[in-house]
Amino acid sequence: MTPFEQTVHHYLTHLYGPRAGEVQRRLEQHLAHFRPRLPAALQTATAAPDAPTWSEKDQWVISYGDTIVAEDAPPLAVLSEFLQRYLGDRISGVHVLPFFPWSSDDGFSVIHYREVEPTLGDWTHIRELASHYDLMADLVLNHVSRESLWFVDYLAGSLPGRDYFIEVDPETDVTQVTRPRSSPLLVPVSTRRGTRHLWATFSEDQIDLNFENPDVLLEFVGILLFYLQQGVRIIRLDAVAFLWKRLGTSCIHLPETHTVVRLLRAIVDEIAPGTLLITETNVPHAENISYFGLERLPEGAPDEAHMVYQFALPPLLLHTLTRGEASTLQHWLANLPVLPKQCTYLNFTASHDGIGVRPLEGLLPDHERDALLELMHRFGGFVSMRSNPDGSDTPYEINITWFEAMRGTRRGPDPWQIARFICSQAIMLSLQGIPALYLHTLTGTLNDVEGVERSGRLRSINRRRWKRDELALLLENPSTPTHKVFNTLNHLLELRRSEPCFHPHAAQRVLPSPPDLLVVERGPLSDGRRLLALFNVTDTQLPLERAGEAVNQALSLHDWQDLNPNSQGEEKAALSPYAVRWLVAIN
Repeated sequence: MTPFEQTVHHYLTHLYGPRAGEVQRRLEQHLAHFRPRLPAALQTATAAPDAPTWSEKDQWVISYGDTIVAEDAPPLAVLSEFLQRYLGDRISGVHVLPFFPWSSDDGFSVIHYREVEPTLGDWTHIRELASHYDLMADLVLNHVSRESLWFVDYLAGSLPGRDYFIEVDPETDVTQVTRPRSSPLLVPVSTRRGTRHLWATFSEDQIDLNFENPDVLLEFVGILLFYLQQGVRIIRLDAVAFLWKRLGTSCIHLPETHTVVRLLRAIVDEIAPGTLLITETNVPHAENISYFGLERLPEGAPDEAHMVYQFALPPLLLHTLTRGEASTLQHWLANLPVLPKQCTYLNFTASHDGIGVRPLEGLLPDHERDALLELMHRFGGFVSMRSNPDGSDTPYEINITWFEAMRGTRRGPDPWQIARFICSQAIMLSLQGIPALYLHTLTGTLNDVEGVERSGRLRSINRRRWKRDELALLLENPSTPTHKVFNTLNHLLELRRSEPCFHPHAAQRVLPSPPDLLVVERGPLSDGRRLLALFNVTDTQLPLERAGEAVNQALSLHDWQDLNPNSQGEEKAALSPYAVRWLVAIN
């Protein structure tokens, strides 16, 4: 056996025991079929053994395929045209949220994995996007729509779907199972064999798949490789933490789940080393970063995800900027583990989902969390709940647009919304990792309360559909918040992509400072270049003489130049409310 074959056999033995050899032979047939059909760029990447090929120029956008619509073109074509016209090479990648035929959850209840939803476009539009940007697609592997052919097979007792789902006796004690929702875990389904109860982690329309059946795993390996064949470079493993189930446990982060991630990583590293895997696990921070595999292999190269979402960052930023103190954020950033070059964070503030509250566990006291939730209610937001083993509900996520979340502080709304909003994005852009901006963040979108009323889903508040011409008018009118936000963020993206200190591997250090100031140093690089990012997180002017000994010493040691010409007119001895300074020193 080759080293790759030995690795695969080891993983499959953990998952399927004595069936490992049979499953491996079928897997190798999959790989042999797809290997010659994959894009050359994915197969010929040479940096994968040491580090993926990312840089400071990697900046991504997150969008639904139909976030922008027009009457004269399919939405995917409209999105591609918008990105090229308004963002160009300031971004390097785009995450198009599920673009497959679906029945609920705005795409995350997939009916057909190998088809493009006809109302969005077709595979030619996906490949067109991939020709301009690194394309991220979702591998929605935990569950499937009730309208899928697999589920139709299950109802009829036919192969292959007959054995794709998890039947559970309704009298079974499932209280230990970790829940991300408040809906029942077991869903009654009428079949030709009578009523059966199926595992459904997220909703009655999203039926969990049974990965104890190796046929399911092989199906998804084939789907993943098909996406790569269509030009996708980044695979997002949606809701992967819940993948493997074992009664009597929490059924989250089980060892078999990590083994599946390691298997997928081994496969893409072998046949498409230009591919990146990113895990989506909206859980407390320590659990989230376990998908790097650092704890299991402290001395070796991580062999799970290339990237994990930095889920603790959005709620911590929200707490910091609405409370006007950065001490919690400072402490969290200062204690992040140093990552090896094979992995990095995906930094973001907003996404298609809400702002997760679970990542605050262990970082913020409950009374501070509750004060934040109450403030978001005052700013027009909602809070989604999840069920606990004792039958009670606790907050799971905040549903609000990021622009509305920045409306004010705990004292209420104020005139600093745009400045506070830009400060939040600049902090995110400054941190070690790759930044991703939700399209509705770039446009400063307001809460879509009508969307919530139409859909009955709280997450619709942050999923507005823009009409292309309406959005164009707002972007072109200098008096609109949309114009101000979009152009300021565009400017920051342009500055960031040209600054080597923002490389994902450049060292990061938090300098001690008063709680009203956040100071992050990036670098030094091999040539001595370093960057100092200063952020006033309050609505009052902050004299730099109050920045603390460590900051003032750093400022005195080098000849700093302001990276942002737009801030040169500010008083150098002070930071205005929510000011952002990117200072660069060559030596």
